[in-house]
Amino acid sequence: MERKIYWTKINKIIEESSEVKTYLLDIPEGFTWEEGAHTHLALKGFNEGEKPNKGLVRHMSICTLPAENSIGITTRIKEQCSEFKSILRNLNVGDEVALFKIHSNVPLKRQDKNIYLLSSGVGLATFRPLVLTYLNQPENVKSIHSLNIDSKRNFLFTDVFTSDPVKNFTAEFVDNRNDYYEEVKKLAADQEGLYYIVGSDEFILQNIDVFREQGITLEQIVLDKREQHLAKFFSTEASI
Repeated sequence: MERKIYWTKINKIIEESSEVKTYLLDIPEGFTWEEGAHTHLALKGFNEGEKPNKGLVRHMSICTLPAENSIGITTRIKEQCSEFKSILRNLNVGDEVALFKIHSNVPLKRQDKNIYLLSSGVGLATFRPLVLTYLNQPENVKSIHSLNIDSKRNFLFTDVFTSDPVKNFTAEFVDNRNDYYEEVKKLAADQEGLYYIVGSDEFILQNIDVFREQGITLEQIVLDKREQHLAKFFSTEASI
């Protein structure tokens, strides 16, 4: 089946920090998504040859909800970066990009449990729409606690990630691994909780190791990965 490609325009670019940008895109007709969704973002020319140029395509989380009237993509662009990010960095409002393959691995699970969102750096972008959804519709979720580590202290979305005791939402930011993993161990005291993890593969595996040591089961851990990729993280040999 031929995939549907949505061409759309950048309507705003937000400089979150010196290395992080959020691109807000117009919503093409027929493009729908739910919280925790990701898509493929492609740049002009990616499909002009006989085979798609995979160097011009990236898998990206959507950091907005449909009600915000834009598709938000937040990404870190370092001074030394890939061809894809180099081109993206030089795009302006009005320029076109393509989107295809929309899917969500991490929707908000309404199972009357506490939910813990663990992220590294811009991984927080994946969780922004989950938090917004919870704050607007908290039914069947006991509470949410977000823990984000960013060594550069460029903490993102602090307007959304602000603790709200009335709504049972806590946001915590740390800038070093020791503090981060000490806090993870404390959170794991909740043996019934659901633990969402977003970050590099190494970060995910380290978190899973800590949770296993603390008695958390794999069924309680939610990853932003397609089902066919979960074995890499959940097999008994994954962390060896």
